[in-house]
Amino acid sequence: MGMLQFLGHSAFYLEGAGIKALIDPFLSGNPQASEGPDARPALDYIFVSHAHGDHLGDTVAIAERTSATVIATNELATYLAGKGLKTEGMHIGGRAKFPFGRVKLTPAFHGSSIFEGGHLVYSDVPCGFLIEVDGKKIYHSGDTGLSVEMTLLEAEGVTVAALPIGGYYVMDVEDAARAVGFIKPCKVVPIHYGTFPVLKADPEEFARRVGNLAETVIMKPGDKLMF
Repeated sequence: MGMLQFLGHSAFYLEGAGIKALIDPFLSGNPQASEGPDARPALDYIFVSHAHGDHLGDTVAIAERTSATVIATNELATYLAGKGLKTEGMHIGGRAKFPFGRVKLTPAFHGSSIFEGGHLVYSDVPCGFLIEVDGKKIYHSGDTGLSVEMTLLEAEGVTVAALPIGGYYVMDVEDAARAVGFIKPCKVVPIHYGTFPVLKADPEEFARRVGNLAETVIMKPGDKLMF
């Protein structure tokens, strides 16, 4: 049985047979974070949906400490490899087999950039992740707006979907509920809300809008979900 632990904002710890991983490890500077960047002594992988600071987060420091392999789009992986990290660069629509299962990168409609020394030095295409663990599929959408491409995920048989509901930069409650109707996961976890003032959203309203389309699991930072 696999385990997904919410760490705040869009960050998760994922564990299952052959995998201990972080997803979008924004921990330092995250007012919601349930743990710091040094909390995990051993990690196999870090999944990074895009380069914005609230998703790339502590990736470099954690990967340096644990020797975890960073899975990201090819351009972002190349950038991180230049910092001495072990990386696996994939791209949208690509699917690859890993020791724990398969990973597919999915479209995400958003931006992505890195600022260093006060200058924009890198920009890439954001993505979401479809991660197979213990025969189940976890979909982490990354930062995205609603898109018809999400209808293709119904055929994947998603076990747990993590979807942003905060609006402003990403889907709001209404659009995220429509996304659930597209994806038809068994369970859905609302993320990317309440961290900053512009990301105001009511997860209970989201649950009401989702209704019986899926089981809505509202997680507080630190909560665990077995799948």
